[in-house]
Amino acid sequence: MWDFRLGQAIGLMFKTLPFIVFRLVVYFGIALAYVLMTGVGAGVGWGVGGLGDEGFRAASTFWGGAIGFGIVGAVMYVLREYLLYVVKAGHIAVLVELMEGQALPGNRGQIQHASQVVKERFGQASALFVVDQLIKGVLRSLVGIVRTVFRLLPIPGAQQFLRIVQAFLRIAVGFIDEVILAYCIRIRSNTPWESSRDALILYGQNLKPLMKNAAWLTLIMYLLSFVVFLVMLAPAALVAYLIPGGWSATGLVVALLFAWSVKVAVFEPLAVTCMMQVYFKAIEGQTPDPEWEAKLDGMSKKFRELKQKVAGEKAQQPEEAEPFGGEQSADSNTNRP
Repeated sequence: MWDFRLGQAIGLMFKTLPFIVFRLVVYFGIALAYVLMTGVGAGVGWGVGGLGDEGFRAASTFWGGAIGFGIVGAVMYVLREYLLYVVKAGHIAVLVELMEGQALPGNRGQIQHASQVVKERFGQASALFVVDQLIKGVLRSLVGIVRTVFRLLPIPGAQQFLRIVQAFLRIAVGFIDEVILAYCIRIRSNTPWESSRDALILYGQNLKPLMKNAAWLTLIMYLLSFVVFLVMLAPAALVAYLIPGGWSATGLVVALLFAWSVKVAVFEPLAVTCMMQVYFKAIEGQTPDPEWEAKLDGMSKKFRELKQKVAGEKAQQPEEAEPFGGEQSADSNTNRP
């Protein structure tokens, strides 16, 4: 049915409990910021609405809440590089080391250790963000292959079914970019562009089993998130009651926000851990296939951009430059599958 070992993945998650707590604090803080700023904005709008009739008050309350929500969204957009660098990539780093049988420090030391590992591999947050965006672009092209296959199948109502498949696949590849980053960390690469290219080619070579497992994990993850959403409805209704104007829909939004925070803090790293198990096992003993490289080169502009980055990276190597400004560890030149 699937190829990952869920029990082992959960065990690894428990060993990174300091990071899980850190993620919960970060993402619950984000959800709380959305709720509070929306409430503050709605309160200000409600107060301003007192200058007019009931219709004006309802409209000003709505727009006040929307502005508060938008302010937090803008701040999170600015902080997206930090979240990837410190939270997501850091957690991946400690999970990779655990899968390799290495010991980790406890408590806050685990987070500091992970930050150092990520810095050694990628340098600055902006560099990791660029790598991640290119990887996501190539993955979207790989989803296009699956979409094309479904289009060719003589299935009645195939177009409607295809829309559902497309939406599902977009979700399924949403955390695979983190598995590619895990590959770069695992092989202790000091050439992240080249390692990312190789990891993507290896992913394409094993597309069918990896997509199958990603689909199962997506289903499991969203079923669990739905359960959390139902649990969160009661406290969310209380928050909605406290917001001026008595918005009936606010409780649903609050519950969704807190369910999202649990999903990204707990369920997503669990899914990534399971996908790392599948990916590392699938590529064992393999080398990047030139045919798959040619396929990706032909279908993805982002992959061609990545190859240009590889060429620039190689041009810097004779000067022993640090491509991303990061420190190099003693074993940073070791590349192993």
